[in-house]
Amino acid sequence: MNKFKYTILIGFILTMISNSCSPVQKVDDHWPIQSPNGKITLVINHLNKLDSSLVYHIFMKSEKGLDTVLSNSSMGIERSDDSFTKGLKFISVSETIEIDETYESFAGKRSQIRNHAMGRTFTFETLNGNKIEIEVRVFDDATAFRYIFPEKNEKFHKVLSETTGFNFYKKGRAWMQPYDIVTKWTPAYEKYYESNVQIGEISPNPQGWCFPALFKTGANWVLLTEAGLYDDFYGARLHNSSSNLAYTIGLPEDTEANGIGVKEPQHTLPWKTPWRVIVLGDNLGAIVETDVVKNLSKPNEIENIDWIKPGRASWSWWSDHPSSKSYNSMKPFIDLAAEMGWEYTLIDANWNTMQDGSIEELVAYGNSKGVGSILWYNSGGPHNTVTEEPRDLMHDSVKRKEEFKKIAGWGVKGIKVDFFQSDKPFILQQYLDILKDAAAFKIMVNFHGATIPRGWERTYPNLMTMESVRGGECYSFASEYPERAPSHNTILPATRNVVGSMDYTPVTFSDNEFPHLTTNTHELALAVIFESGWQHMADRVESYRAQPDEVIQFLKDVPASWDETKYIQGIPGNEMVIARRKGNNWFIAGINGEKTQKDFLGDFSFLTGEYDATFFSDGKDSRTFSINKSNLNSSSKVDLKLSPLGGFVIHLKQK
Repeated sequence: MNKFKYTILIGFILTMISNSCSPVQKVDDHWPIQSPNGKITLVINHLNKLDSSLVYHIFMKSEKGLDTVLSNSSMGIERSDDSFTKGLKFISVSETIEIDETYESFAGKRSQIRNHAMGRTFTFETLNGNKIEIEVRVFDDATAFRYIFPEKNEKFHKVLSETTGFNFYKKGRAWMQPYDIVTKWTPAYEKYYESNVQIGEISPNPQGWCFPALFKTGANWVLLTEAGLYDDFYGARLHNSSSNLAYTIGLPEDTEANGIGVKEPQHTLPWKTPWRVIVLGDNLGAIVETDVVKNLSKPNEIENIDWIKPGRASWSWWSDHPSSKSYNSMKPFIDLAAEMGWEYTLIDANWNTMQDGSIEELVAYGNSKGVGSILWYNSGGPHNTVTEEPRDLMHDSVKRKEEFKKIAGWGVKGIKVDFFQSDKPFILQQYLDILKDAAAFKIMVNFHGATIPRGWERTYPNLMTMESVRGGECYSFASEYPERAPSHNTILPATRNVVGSMDYTPVTFSDNEFPHLTTNTHELALAVIFESGWQHMADRVESYRAQPDEVIQFLKDVPASWDETKYIQGIPGNEMVIARRKGNNWFIAGINGEKTQKDFLGDFSFLTGEYDATFFSDGKDSRTFSINKSNLNSSSKVDLKLSPLGGFVIHLKQK
């Protein structure tokens, strides 16, 4: 699009916004749609008449006028039988519809989620007469679109590639995670997020960048990800081949999943692709607090859901890798969970070779103490070579259902399935098949060695959490982790944890193979900073029991599901402060990712009523707490010091 035509487009958008008009039909080859509050506008138009390719633009209304966030960003998709990238003839555009619904969420940032957006569907036709629809949603905090092949055809059609792009209008800073080379032990999503990436910078890995990716461009924050992945599609990532400001969609690697299975999806028609999601805001809170990934996913498909319960879990593997093979080693972790009022204990790999007792006896012992058991499984199959057991059950439908029937009979509450290591379509379908089959036997699920969340927890709310993060387990095998963790921890709430529950396995006060540099208060704060429907408390039994009484009480009180979440302050890589509410009580936590002291002047204007407050801050050294009690209300002002690599927690109980 030439400069003159783009200027005309800007003038058109400014006129539309200044007139506060409702979204309109086609005007001079420009098809706009606005958010419910009128702040965000997405426009689709032909790039030029020569090739009739499509581009989109995203604008944010600000106090200074209209900010261009993305411009001339390409749209299109290549199918094996036709190209939907050029020569696209406009056919029709639907009336604008308003989506406005509220639904419940078991785990996540809030228990009641409002899905409010404006939607339009644009229909185009190729030179060969094949139709494609572009369905667009614009929320007050995001835009999203997907491609739909609407025609009915029982023949399988294959998607070869996408030309979907994200072309930033201005330079800026990004927080991005290189897409990793898949190995025997690691999936693509377990490298560190980098803080000092310039928009357009080439990934250090030829595989590109992971979703989600965070950007600060001009005055605006942007997060790119995807949602609503069903129907045998691939999990996408970001590519950029030059140091301009544009990113495109990349497919999985051929070598993933041991080289088996194709990366190109195929399906009969009609067929819908996943949503390409752009979260937007003029402050970081719009990113941290969004639920757009769930909003773009299918509603709950499980009829009876009263057995689905988020919760805290004790976990032995962090401190004692072989422990899951020993009844006597596992029993103290069940006792700890019972003492703390935690709902679950995780029995990790190789429990099927348990000594000095049986797994059935251990599960029964846990149930007698009111502690549910979560059992580990290998996802393979031929798609991985990891030998940890049980394996060769989760990839086979018949064996999987037989296993679920058996363990449900024992009283097992959930499973942890590990080592998927691919985003190819057949692996992503395996996730969904596991969730469906587990739900039939009232079994909850945690995916490890896994892809990122894409909204499946709305469709199958028995999905409690997913890993896809370089988390606390790294203290046992990664020498660089203690140095990287403090900054990394402040990035995750605005990146990975934005898109869904994150099984980081936090709150470790004692040291592992590589001692942590963060303070104990920093570690305590992670129980609030990180959201996970199952929050696995990873430390040793004796470490938790040795904490001050107030810390123990806090660990008994802190929940794993929330009614409300608020971003308070912070810059990823520097510090992060988040408040979460459960019922009438608030939990406010802050962490420092740097080696310099920081100040936090608390703004509690969001509070209603009077609260008894317990303050946890860093003590005389990194391993001790300073604990104080006070009263707080909406007008209170509290000046807290965030010590180097430290943290704080405030537990507010309404009077």
